[in-house]
Amino acid sequence: MLIDLRSDTVTRPDAAMRAAMAAAEVGDDVMGEDPTVNRLEAEAAGLFQREAALFLPSGTMGNQVCLGTLVQPGEEILAEASAHILLNEVGSVARLWGAQIQPVPGHLGCPDPQAIGALVREPDIHHPRTAVLSLENTHNYAGGTVLPLAQVDALVALARRHGLHVHMDGARLFNAQVASGIPVARWVRDVDLVSVCLSKGLGAPIGSLVLGDAQRVTSCRRLRKALGGGMRQAGVIAAAALLALRDGPGRLADDHRRARRLAEGLAEMKGVRVDLASVQTNIVFAEPVMPARQAQDRLAALGVLCYALSPQRLRFVFHRDAGDEALAGALGACKKLFA
Repeated sequence: MLIDLRSDTVTRPDAAMRAAMAAAEVGDDVMGEDPTVNRLEAEAAGLFQREAALFLPSGTMGNQVCLGTLVQPGEEILAEASAHILLNEVGSVARLWGAQIQPVPGHLGCPDPQAIGALVREPDIHHPRTAVLSLENTHNYAGGTVLPLAQVDALVALARRHGLHVHMDGARLFNAQVASGIPVARWVRDVDLVSVCLSKGLGAPIGSLVLGDAQRVTSCRRLRKALGGGMRQAGVIAAAALLALRDGPGRLADDHRRARRLAEGLAEMKGVRVDLASVQTNIVFAEPVMPARQAQDRLAALGVLCYALSPQRLRFVFHRDAGDEALAGALGACKKLFA
C-alpha cells in the first residue's frame, strides 16, 4: 500500500461526494444562476457570520483576489517571512497587482507586533505605502501552527491604528478551529477578507471560498472573472464542496491525532529531529540527518510519500485518506530509515 502524506490536497472525493456531484442541480455561475453554488456561498457566509461568500477554483486565486481588492499598485503588504503568499504563489502579488510584500519576522508563523509597527512606512515620496497586513492561520511553513487569538486581535488592532486593511489566508482555518475550540467566525470577525480552502483537510476535490462584506466580495468576484476563474455549471463541484464544508471539520481531530503520534515517534529516532511544539494540527515537519531530498526518495522506496520542502526539512501531512494504517506504515518506514 502506497501511503501518500505529501499534502492534504491528495484526497479523492468519497462516495457521498460523487453521488452529490452526479445529482447536482446546476446553472451558469457567472450569471449567478447556479443554485448549488449559491447554496454553498450562502451557507458559508452564515457559518462565518460574514455578509457574502465567493466560490473559487483554488486557494491561491482566493488569496490573490483578496489582495487585489485591498492593495493598489505601488503599495506594500506586510506578511510573515514564510507566508504562503510570499513563498508559494509564484510572485503573483507583483505580477498581478503591481505591489510588493515586506517579510516580517515571526514566531511559529505569528508576526511580531513590534516588527509590524516598525515596518509600517511613514509617508515619504521614496517609499511604497504600507496598505495591508496579511496573516496565515494555520501557518503551513511553521508546521501547521495555530496563531494565538490574542495575538491576532492585537495585530488587527495595530493594523487598524496604522490604517491598514487585514487579510487572512485561512487555507486551513478549520484546522485552527478544531485545535483551538475557537469557531471560524470568531477567527475572522475583525479581518476584511479571508480565503478558506475546501480542497485540503476538508476533502473537496476542488474549490476555495472568499468571505467578507458584500462590497469587497463583489470586487473579488470581478477579479475572479479577470483571472479566468469564472466557472459555468460549477454546481457539479460545489456539491462536493458543500459536503466538505458540512462534514469535513468533524474529521480533522483524527488527522491531528495521527500527526502528533507520528511526530512523537520521530522524536524518539536518532536520525531525525522534530520540534514537537510546532505540531499542533495535521502537519509534521522533520529535519533528517541526511539531506531531505535523499530521505524523501528513500521513504518513497519504502512506500511512504512526503515532501522535501527545503534541503533540510521533510513535510508529512495527514488527511482523510490517510488513516491509522497509514500512520502505522509511516512510522514503520521511518524507523527503518531513521532509527
